[in-house]
Amino acid sequence: MNNPWIDQATAWAAGHPDWIALALFATALLESVAIAGVFIPGVAFLFAFAALAGQAGLPLAEILTLAALGAAIGDISSFTIGRVLSGRLLSVWPFSRYPGMIAKGEVFFATHGGKSVIIGRFIGPIRPVLPLVAGALHMPPTRFIGFSLLSVFPWALLYIMPGYLVGSALAEDLSLPRHFYPTLATGAILLAAAYYVVLGMRLGLAPEGQVYHWIEKRMAAYDRSHRFWRLFTNERPASQGEFPLASIALSLLSLAAFLVLLALVTVSAELEQWNQSVQAWFQMVRHPVMDPAMILITKLADPPVLAAATALAIVALGFRGYYAAAMHIAMAMLLTAVTVTALKAGIGIERPVLVARPPSSGAFPSGHTAGITTLVTLLASFVAGEYRQHRRWQSYVLLSLPIIPVALSRLYLGVHWLTDVMGGILVGLAITGATRASFSRFDRVPLSMDALSWMAVVAWLAWTFGYLHLTWGASVMRYTLLH
Repeated sequence: MNNPWIDQATAWAAGHPDWIALALFATALLESVAIAGVFIPGVAFLFAFAALAGQAGLPLAEILTLAALGAAIGDISSFTIGRVLSGRLLSVWPFSRYPGMIAKGEVFFATHGGKSVIIGRFIGPIRPVLPLVAGALHMPPTRFIGFSLLSVFPWALLYIMPGYLVGSALAEDLSLPRHFYPTLATGAILLAAAYYVVLGMRLGLAPEGQVYHWIEKRMAAYDRSHRFWRLFTNERPASQGEFPLASIALSLLSLAAFLVLLALVTVSAELEQWNQSVQAWFQMVRHPVMDPAMILITKLADPPVLAAATALAIVALGFRGYYAAAMHIAMAMLLTAVTVTALKAGIGIERPVLVARPPSSGAFPSGHTAGITTLVTLLASFVAGEYRQHRRWQSYVLLSLPIIPVALSRLYLGVHWLTDVMGGILVGLAITGATRASFSRFDRVPLSMDALSWMAVVAWLAWTFGYLHLTWGASVMRYTLLH
């Protein structure tokens, strides 16, 4: 940190630990305010203050909440300024000095629409101006606030967590196991390859693809297959009779992969050894510094949290008349719960015996991973359905990212084997693909967000915070390692 501002601010905060949380809140707020974020080295300040918070042992949940709250207030302030100055933004100082930056923000907003508020928060050069531009271009306030609330919490995790963990590690003298970084790099490469294969398959089976047209011709050659094709064809005029070939393929391939894994998981000694090796590596990585973060992540996929999200989505869609969408979400999550429960009871694979109070249910497949996979990939499919084929991959990648930390948290905490997590993901993908294919028969009008939808998002956030607060102590005890 060679910037004298950062050095002075860090030295001051280190001497006044009671003010670290407030400094973090103020930095997140100012970093999100229009134009001010251009001058403030926000990322460096956030990292420095988060590291000091970790060293001081401040509660992680409190730090993340304050950072997210500051970012949200900054966003809303910028949006309000843009709304007030709509039509004369470039004639008012200091915005008149940055016409190029504002023009880039307008182009980005015009290209990505409402989700630019989410995407732009993670892109430094345009982050300070996007809320301003959204207000100037008369984005509905409820819609903007909803997108802002959806973005600030993942942003806080991404920008605050690294500094906090570094600070905690310095305080605890954390040492990483051998081959930590090569193993991490290998896992990242395998994950990127998995995304490439899945997204490549979906794009390859899109209506403009050669495979799609070849299958369409073969299906049209026979009366029964032609009727099946027409039955599942999207009835929305803008979709031009799109058949959910990619969704059906995803469901069938995920189901096939799950059945292969299921056949191997109970008989393969090599697979069991692989599970043991992966679990041993995660236990070498485990440290009290990272435990709160992993417990927080895993609790975001607890059944009460996922059930609340499902119930609120059903209510919001049902009240707006989207009965088919509400029914499909309800059936997908119910099918996931029933399938996972039945498989756990029927297969009966024992969990690792590593924590004080491991869940009493069977290990295979992971219910947390299956639940979060179904929920976020189903959400991704609904969002992606409102965009053209060549832009859908953005929604799939962005909205599926929560699966990764949840899966890692189950391995890190020692309550699942690697094959449990893989099985949970495959179950979720199979159910999502089948659900989306079924919904195509009823997909007649675009799904959009309104004030009621955003109220449901806020209600879910409030429920989740309350649930975390009430159950945090018990969860820390549950996931404490046996000695």
